[in-house]
Amino acid sequence: MNADQLRTLQAPLKEKYREHPETASITLRASSRLGEGITCSLETGKALVEAGLHPATGGTGLSACSGDMLLEALAACAGVTLNAVATALDIALRGARVLVEGDLDFRGTLGVSKDAAVGFHAIRVRFELDTDARADQVETLLRLTERYCVVYQTLAGGTKIDVTHAVGTGPAA
Repeated sequence: MNADQLRTLQAPLKEKYREHPETASITLRASSRLGEGITCSLETGKALVEAGLHPATGGTGLSACSGDMLLEALAACAGVTLNAVATALDIALRGARVLVEGDLDFRGTLGVSKDAAVGFHAIRVRFELDTDARADQVETLLRLTERYCVVYQTLAGGTKIDVTHAVGTGPAA
């Protein structure tokens, strides 16, 4: 896809959202269902993923770890956003990798230490680009990728999360 094709693809959507802003707000959904042992099944829309405990918390390593999935979501979103921004700016990328690392202390999630936070205390994103673009173009590419990456902005912005519950007499349908 080139910049013109991307603009042609997105132009009607942008116009619709300008004229009818309410149509731009949608709700994405995800759900999981408890599985055997300490696992759950997550339907991704493309495949069924079994998530479980990380080996550092007693897991076997055979199930996907939700912490890994969070980092993978960031890497995927940053990669797609990088590609879209590069296309829109007509910056040729022969190749690119997005590497995401996160540090956490499992004493927090296991309740071993109240001083250890639950969750990641640091996340790093590294872009490795194969391009002949000028330094100022690369700077713009990365700045706009950061600005428009949904997962990055959600994590960096500390989005409010509401938690509710429902109690029934049987397994959730």
